Amino acid sequence: MRRLFPSTTSVTKAPASGGTVTESPQGQWSLESLMDAYAYPEAPTGPGGSWLRANMVASLDGAAHHEGRSQPLSCEADMRIFGVLRGLADAVVVGAQTVRQEGYRPARRREAFEERRAAAGQGPAPAIAVVSAGLELDFGLPLFTEPLVPTLLVTGAAAPQQGLAEARRRGVEVVFAGDGAAVDPGRVAGALAERGLRRLLTEGGPRMLGQFTEADALDELCLTISPRITAGDAPRIVNGWGHTVPADFSLEGLLEENGFLFTRYSRVRQ
Repeated sequence: MRRLFPSTTSVTKAPASGGTVTESPQGQWSLESLMDAYAYPEAPTGPGGSWLRANMVASLDGAAHHEGRSQPLSCEADMRIFGVLRGLADAVVVGAQTVRQEGYRPARRREAFEERRAAAGQGPAPAIAVVSAGLELDFGLPLFTEPLVPTLLVTGAAAPQQGLAEARRRGVEVVFAGDGAAVDPGRVAGALAERGLRRLLTEGGPRMLGQFTEADALDELCLTISPRITAGDAPRIVNGWGHTVPADFSLEGLLEENGFLFTRYSRVRQ
């Protein structure tokens, strides 16, 4: 892996854990170096002091998935970064459709992240926060019945009562972010921050990411560009009604390995 931006040779910087680290532009980066490269801001600026980061992958021709799954667009380095982003997060925010399509399971404890998570006052693994309005979910899945950290259900105050009762019976914590049945995407980060979950990571899918961007709630986008063309009719990584004025993002980092580009952009705000 090599860093293309901000430096093209080597980078010496003070990591979040203290001290100094020098990263070679070539070779496989250590998890510690990746954790430093993707560290959350020390002073998050979102609702309740939160920071909402998205992690997505797209093909060279803009597809968000191939035959309904993102895995065919991924690679080993992408999965390592995927694991690092999860290892740094307080909570992973995901849509119900993605839970069904990708077969989501609970986040697990990883020894490599234990020291950093403990120093940051985090639990042993990130919570999974499932966003759903209709609550058409199988609450008997391991995601809900066997989590190391209780799974959260983010929904509206007028969500179906039967679904709410079943979720609570399974030990799922319900978080309300909206007055109607649907979730207000602009209130999700604040609702989770009230529970101490401020470092947020969303893994989509495209519809939910579209809702976050329409609400101008997204602070950062980590996008892997896969050197593969899929054609077909798969959606883009953001699927929504669109902005009246395009939202501007600033490039914060760019890594490359075997033709895959790993980008990191932050929202430009006034």
